[in-house]
Amino acid sequence: MARTSAPHSATAQFFINHKDNDNLDYPSFDGWGYAVFGRVTDGMDVVDTIAAVPTGASGGRRDVPRDTVMIESIVRVAD
Repeated sequence: MARTSAPHSATAQFFINHKDNDNLDYPSFDGWGYAVFGRVTDGMDVVDTIAAVPTGASGGRRDVPRDTVMIESIVRVAD
């Protein structure tokens, strides 16, 4: 889950990691970490397309999509 610098501030935004991001593991750069709660089981081509979107600085962040990327649906798959 994405969050502010406050460790318990995650609400509705999340990361899709296109590569390993060890810096997000516990303990991360701020002593906390980020929760992993899913995986892509189908549609990796969509993740690759999102990863190819040009990024840059915006709204105080340094690496965000230049154009909005909106996921219109997600399905929870039972184990």
